[in-house]
Amino acid sequence: MARLMDMHSRFIGVTAEQLLKAYPPERMSAVGYWLSFARIIDVPFESSVATLESWQRTGPDGELRIGQSLLRWPIEYDREYGTYRIEVGLARGPLRPPLRMRLDIDPWSTSFSRTALELVPDQLIRPTAAYFRSGHLLLDSLTHSLVEHMTLQCAGCVTAAQPHGH
Repeated sequence: MARLMDMHSRFIGVTAEQLLKAYPPERMSAVGYWLSFARIIDVPFESSVATLESWQRTGPDGELRIGQSLLRWPIEYDREYGTYRIEVGLARGPLRPPLRMRLDIDPWSTSFSRTALELVPDQLIRPTAAYFRSGHLLLDSLTHSLVEHMTLQCAGCVTAAQPHGH
């Protein structure tokens, strides 16, 4: 729990009950959890999933490039955890193959007014500076695009803008 509070200032003010629900002990004990990247965004959960689904229709071959990384559709629903998931190929540089990861999309609160995004490794990894840089860059780009899309959609300016490749 201390890791979340120290590394992600957006978790300040979040109750222990909310953290426990979003990150149950059986998920937190996995090694991959400590090598994951998490963000909470002020975009309603339903809007986040709808936006990601709309981006699915615009990407060639069911893939969408964000920077050098790829999001691969379809969005899957995990009934056990109530989580939506997208396969991700995380790029770490031109000479390394992409890492298999998954993007978990969850409602953050019971009101569904916020969305929790977590990028989790799906294979053994070597936690290098390039890994952490790439993971943060991908999740920052994705969250920025979702928030920007929501802002523009609320203003009535756009229906489905694609994410930026920062």
